[in-house]
Amino acid sequence: MATHSDKPSLCPSAQPDWQDAKVFGVVGGTSDTPATAYLNTPAPVTAELLKLAEPVAPAEVFRFAALCACSACDHYSEAQSKCRLVEKTVRWVPIVSESLPVCSIRAECRWWQQEGRAACMRCPQVVTNDFNPSAEIRMAADPENH
Repeated sequence: MATHSDKPSLCPSAQPDWQDAKVFGVVGGTSDTPATAYLNTPAPVTAELLKLAEPVAPAEVFRFAALCACSACDHYSEAQSKCRLVEKTVRWVPIVSESLPVCSIRAECRWWQQEGRAACMRCPQVVTNDFNPSAEIRMAADPENH
């Protein structure tokens, strides 16, 4: 498992309006089986880029990364200094990649820093604004589930 450093971490499940957000992936596949295609280099969030998602919300089409909000996030455990979203994703969501996806934010990603390969092998199926999540994704995304 990767180790956490004092360097700020990126949340790979950010929203496009978060400060300094950048796109690192495009969600493809189907609504039942989403699959993120990772960009070689993260792209800045611009009005033109967000417009490409219409008529749906940008976080249904793109994966955004931005600085982890830490205690300002419902998924963050201040007591453990951990992201509970990735912890539960690793516990409940099945693996969808047998090898590490090529990812341009891995070195700064909180999920990688906290859960290592186990997070990356589940990450391609994550859609930040998912209106048809699997039961496992729904459980992991609910901040009330522990």
